[in-house]
Amino acid sequence: MAQPDDMLNDDDYPAYTMGRAAEIVGASQDFLRRLDEAKLFTPFRSAGGHRRYSRYQLRLAARAREMVDHGTALEAACRIIILEDQLEEALQHNRNHQRRQQADAA
Repeated sequence: MAQPDDMLNDDDYPAYTMGRAAEIVGASQDFLRRLDEAKLFTPFRSAGGHRRYSRYQLRLAARAREMVDHGTALEAACRIIILEDQLEEALQHNRNHQRRQQADAA
């Protein structure tokens, strides 16, 4: 079983309630629900069915809030964030592949 410190240092650990998450992001609870509906992320559900958010999800929500605050439609903001994250993941995969090729060539 993971130690409490390990869980709190894990960006994917669902440590925040909806109320606390909304407070941290500076948005309403409804805004967080709409991010779920727009499929930016799916919050973890507690045994009682309550939404729980990770630090990673809060960073995504904050990015979305900032874009919406600057006039981007919510659905468009979510799609942009998803595409940016997919691009970053592909670029990281490419960098790792290039490093492996260079190491094999050496």
